[in-house]
Amino acid sequence: MISTILALDLGTTTGWALRDRSGHITSGAESFRPQRFEGGGMRFLRFRRWISEIQFLYFEEVRCHAGVDAAHAYGGFLATLTAWCEHHGIPYQGVPVGTIKKHATGRGNARKDEMLAAARARGHSPADDNEADALALLHWAIERHDAAQEG
Repeated sequence: MISTILALDLGTTTGWALRDRSGHITSGAESFRPQRFEGGGMRFLRFRRWISEIQFLYFEEVRCHAGVDAAHAYGGFLATLTAWCEHHGIPYQGVPVGTIKKHATGRGNARKDEMLAAARARGHSPADDNEADALALLHWAIERHDAAQEG
């Protein structure tokens, strides 16, 4: 049986890629920018509602951020995501950025345009680098997950 796998590039604009039980891959990007009249935690509640039922979840594990706001947003999304997975008994794994980039392009420090080109080479049409990163992570996860299921 094919497992449902969701790969996330966490951030204010979260890239996502999903392989469903039929093996079909869909992807996109979802914005969680704070709305004008909502409190600071509302974007994390909207994020939690957005997460659908899944069997395995992989996320991009970022160790360094360019700015404080990006670091705070990532931390909030990561906390919300891991708490949700723990609550629902969903296995999850963080994957370092360099690992994802190396798998997609052969270089651990690939630029955004190279990640977009790698996604297109696999037959996808990502709208932005967040979606391309999520697709790269999904393909990495599928290879690891399916190999573990066979072995």
